[in-house]
Amino acid sequence: MALNISSHRGEKPAGRIRQRNEQLILAAAEQEFAACGFKGASMREIASRANLPKANIHYYFKNKLGLYFAVLSDIIDLWDSTLSNMKAEDDAAESLTRYLRKKIEFSRDHPLASRIFASEIISGGPNLGSYFTEGYEEWFRSRTAVFDQWQKQGKLDGNIAPNHLIFLLWSSTQHYADFALQVSSALGKETLENSDYEQAIETLTHIILKGCGIVPQA
Repeated sequence: MALNISSHRGEKPAGRIRQRNEQLILAAAEQEFAACGFKGASMREIASRANLPKANIHYYFKNKLGLYFAVLSDIIDLWDSTLSNMKAEDDAAESLTRYLRKKIEFSRDHPLASRIFASEIISGGPNLGSYFTEGYEEWFRSRTAVFDQWQKQGKLDGNIAPNHLIFLLWSSTQHYADFALQVSSALGKETLENSDYEQAIETLTHIILKGCGIVPQA
């Protein structure tokens, strides 16, 4: 379920300059939206963070909402595509192991985008209405159907509700981005290290697979 941001982007020049400037703008926008929220963020401050004239921001993105969508689009595409790649004919242990690893790695590599998304949802999703209405329920049902098939095939414990299992997968993995300060403080560190993420992957994978009644093949 990718965000439709095409109507919010302006016409863009071609080439390496376009790519470089757009990445600078998106990185600056992530910082601004994470720090100030959508309402508090300003295109002027985003331009300042990117060290670009404000006019350049509008050259690539028509308005603040378009830029906000662009920031969220990358992380949502990564999340959704990873879940969408699961198929009923796949090995459940391999699929869930791969999914958990990728989601934790997304939390490590894209923490600001994850926090912006969390803040948006906590606020009631005022700027993501189209994302949750344009076939979202149908897409989600197609994902739970995979887990239903795994249960029928004996790959997954039949007592598990697939929808709530997916919610658990989402929350447990995104926790390491959205609550990184709490986690790092509890561990007595300024920031989480790669070894912390690896431990999280190993622990969650063990708990989820065992809880789902899955015995990984040797």
